[in-house]
Amino acid sequence: MLTLGIDIGTSGVRTAVLESEEPVSEARAPHLTQDPDNIDAEKWWKTVRQCLTMQGQALRALGRDLSEISGIAVDGTSGTMVLTNEDLRPVSPALMYNSKGFEAEAALIADHLCGPHITKGANSALARAMRLKKLSPFEPSHLMHQADFIAAKLTGVAGRSDYNNALKTGFDPGLKKWPDWIEHIFDPALLPIVYSPGEQLDAVAPDIAREFGFSSQTMVHAGTTDSIAAFLASAPLKSRVAVTSLGSTIAVKYLSPIRVDAPEIGLYSHRLRDLWLAGGASNSGGAVLKAHFSDDQLQTLSQAIDPAQSTGLDFYPLLDAGERFPVNNPDLAPRLEPRPQDDVTFLQAMLEGMARIEATCYRKIEALGAGYPETVYTAGGGSANSAWTEIRSRALGLEIAVSEHTEASIGAARLVTL
Repeated sequence: MLTLGIDIGTSGVRTAVLESEEPVSEARAPHLTQDPDNIDAEKWWKTVRQCLTMQGQALRALGRDLSEISGIAVDGTSGTMVLTNEDLRPVSPALMYNSKGFEAEAALIADHLCGPHITKGANSALARAMRLKKLSPFEPSHLMHQADFIAAKLTGVAGRSDYNNALKTGFDPGLKKWPDWIEHIFDPALLPIVYSPGEQLDAVAPDIAREFGFSSQTMVHAGTTDSIAAFLASAPLKSRVAVTSLGSTIAVKYLSPIRVDAPEIGLYSHRLRDLWLAGGASNSGGAVLKAHFSDDQLQTLSQAIDPAQSTGLDFYPLLDAGERFPVNNPDLAPRLEPRPQDDVTFLQAMLEGMARIEATCYRKIEALGAGYPETVYTAGGGSANSAWTEIRSRALGLEIAVSEHTEASIGAARLVTL
């Protein structure tokens, strides 16, 4: 049997079909154009339907079809949400993961004893949910995160979420409940029942099965966020395994046997089965490199680096002032001086600085009692830079593995069989 993952990303929808954990077929469709001031969640669903049609065509070209799908899981961008009525129709515009300006709502949250996993600033997910209530001209029935909304459309049943999407909205995955205080600032009747990621929900609705050719036995499973789905694509679900994503920023995720939350340094944990995925992100990363060098220059200069010979420079590469993790300091200034005369040494010093930041991230997690990674996988564009990999390996004291797969849709499909 096959499993299907649906990734609702920032630029579009991707699907992946796996057999025995390995990709068989993939499809993608760009998001429909949205009014940024009035985002229509129904357009997400239209794009998903388009992508499922394309996925069915791709499978048929291989002599397979969607009736072989045993389970489906959906991931979406963390903190993106909408209010709907009982018929799964949006009764508010959707608010995206990066929307902010909810200072009034954040002030109300700050009046309560909130858990360490709840973002308390003006871009808080819970504050976003509170704003949605004000934006709805109709009486809502359900608060849905992006992945919840698509899963509800697939099953015809609303009111369900997962530990990962619900975390920053206020759900406590340790206690497995919404906090008692939340009723003072948000209607608890709108909150979903929360399931473990990958847990079975319902079979696909009969009309959906007919439209796309799913079996009546195809099950929809509780989903996750896009970043956690990417982790599941990149590494095995095993204690003390980590993934560093080297994109425009440096993001680390570590599977810990215990829960570790340290909001004062930008660290929090998601629950995955009986493990905890501790993660944080530095503002350092590839965006800093590209501010100084073109892609061709990065490739040429990297080849000239001797990673075994340290520059001795103590750089902290940032584009602008401000850092999130492993230190949470909005005023931390970039440190890129003294600038070497030759570009090879300058690039190497930046890569060394980034490697120290990455190592410090994992050492901070270790200091909280979660242990140190036994294996670090790497995803993102920086994973192809062999000089950076060797510098990182020395800083971490570990051999580094490059992830074979990194697409969130693959991770979502793997969630079905965890």
